[in-house]
Amino acid sequence: MRGHECYHCKQWVEEGETHDCWTTTEGALTRDLPEDLRDAWERLREAASELGEQRIYASHKSIMFARKTCYFFVRPKRSFLEVCVFLGRPLHHPRIRRVEPSSKTKFAHMIQVTHRDEVEAPLTEWLREAYGLQDAPPLPVAGTRAPKKQPAKKTAKGKPRPAKAKAVKRAKKTVTKKKTARR
Repeated sequence: MRGHECYHCKQWVEEGETHDCWTTTEGALTRDLPEDLRDAWERLREAASELGEQRIYASHKSIMFARKTCYFFVRPKRSFLEVCVFLGRPLHHPRIRRVEPSSKTKFAHMIQVTHRDEVEAPLTEWLREAYGLQDAPPLPVAGTRAPKKQPAKKTAKGKPRPAKAKAVKRAKKTVTKKKTARR
């Protein structure tokens, strides 16, 4: 009886037996949910599916909803569904348990759902906003704009002053300042 114990799920795997504890399905993640949570899950999946074309897939202990990238995911727990919605702004609302920056432009909003009736506005509006976030042009990230260039100073005749002349004039000003400081 040769084999090994899976380092992840601690299950004994016989030699030659296939084992893939990472691959999971929606059904496997929602199979043991109580009836209230199963109804909430079905309503949540239905609300997300109505938004438009997307991929819905299970990954480890979460069910992901994605277009180009994941815009929200659900982690089924024993007594609630943990919903994480990615929005372009931080929200402060009694339903939101925690807000964390997840990238330079997005914030992860953690929400607990315990009943089907909780899957309505404002949660559905946040899902719609997250779904549409990928259609919007990317917003500039704070502190990444290039500084404005100052227009070139002109000579008395109205022509732009050459760069070398600017440096010479700047040097003369500093020499003049030093001389006046000595007096």
